[in-house]
Amino acid sequence: MCENQDNYYNLAQRIEDAFSEIDSDISTALFKTDSEYAALRRETDGLQQNYPVIEKVLESEGAISLTADEHAALVRYISLTRQIEESERRQIYFRGHTDNFAYLKRIGAI
Repeated sequence: MCENQDNYYNLAQRIEDAFSEIDSDISTALFKTDSEYAALRRETDGLQQNYPVIEKVLESEGAISLTADEHAALVRYISLTRQIEESERRQIYFRGHTDNFAYLKRIGAI
């Protein structure tokens, strides 16, 4: 078997090598095709713009004080990001089934 065929049949390695791109493609496609997902993403972007403290909480070190409004925004942001991640995980799961079916057909297993 030639090296290209070995690489093709090593699906796990191909997926691992391409995962960042696959993940990006999935979130981009979701944004374009799923209005609820897009709305969640726009809302999180808006919260980050309107409340710079969110990035400070997530990315910096040291003590941070929050106003009640900032705290509410942070809680909302975290809730939204969980919903976004759930949508992305669901899409990755379905993408895996689709890719697996295509792979099995390609190698003649089905």
